[in-house]
Amino acid sequence: MELYLDSANLKEIEEGFKLGFLNGLTTTPTFMQREGIKDIDATIVKLSKMVPVLQIEALGKTAEDVVTEAKRQLDLGLDPQRTVFKIPVSLEGTRACYLLRKEGLLVNVHLVYTLQQAYMAMHAGATYVCPLVGRLQDQGHDALTLVEQCVNAVYQYGYDTKIMFSSVRHAEHVRNAINIGVHTITVPLKVLKGLTENNFTTVGTEQFLQDTRLMTVTVKEAANGVNPVVKSDANLKEAIIKMTEYGFGAVTVVDSEGSLKGVFTDGDIRRLLQNDGEHILDKKMGDMEYKTPISIDANALLNDAHLLFKKTNVDTILITENNKPVGMLDIQDLESL
Repeated sequence: MELYLDSANLKEIEEGFKLGFLNGLTTTPTFMQREGIKDIDATIVKLSKMVPVLQIEALGKTAEDVVTEAKRQLDLGLDPQRTVFKIPVSLEGTRACYLLRKEGLLVNVHLVYTLQQAYMAMHAGATYVCPLVGRLQDQGHDALTLVEQCVNAVYQYGYDTKIMFSSVRHAEHVRNAINIGVHTITVPLKVLKGLTENNFTTVGTEQFLQDTRLMTVTVKEAANGVNPVVKSDANLKEAIIKMTEYGFGAVTVVDSEGSLKGVFTDGDIRRLLQNDGEHILDKKMGDMEYKTPISIDANALLNDAHLLFKKTNVDTILITENNKPVGMLDIQDLESL
């Protein structure tokens, strides 16, 4: 099924065709008017250089008028093998389709609302026949049945025509088009961008990325660089200020020579306050009792840290390098890289 972008917005068109696999662009005078385009010819020429196939309007009251307009547009420098002339379905429109097709030009007979209109376009040799699904549904009609009938007619009678599913409003329309088996669909960028979205896919992808990080990133690379340190002769008040300054829930305590004495956490603060009261704020950090801190080497993989967090049920792990404290790893660092 060919995939076209339906737009006249240059930024949208540039964004859409960066994908590289769109088959072409459909546009209308109404789209151009909404975008404030004043020089239609210049815009058509510009678009023709941006997209693989351009489908543009050729309007006129008579078949001869339509043919004249199509040839005038070709004279702007358009490639006849990459330009499709869109003609609203009518008796004169189908005659214009026949005349243009006799000259080897490509035609899309559109604004199709009935099977009879589609039949006339097919029999006139239309390259594309384009029912407007969204507009038909707005009026309460069974547009999907019409599209299916058009597809069936192509195969039943052997017409060399592609049915284009247009007036797409949402992703469900794209699913409808695939199920019906249309040959071509033209889609607004907003709908196009949502076609690959799915919450389960997003969750699965994030899990794969997270697991890959665990296996390939070292603790040193993942650490956020926050490493609050206080000397053992500092009091608890200074340690709290240091933790607040860094926005971190732990502080490394070292002696005058920089050797590790222990790690003090916000949990330790709560326990001390509960047991000894607020006078502890003047207590020296060197006078505290410290358990051997849970630590990990800076060059270990995050997966090792992940297992250590899981085993010890702590939120912060001391990072060491050459047996010296060099930082802290917070459990949130596992997900923030």
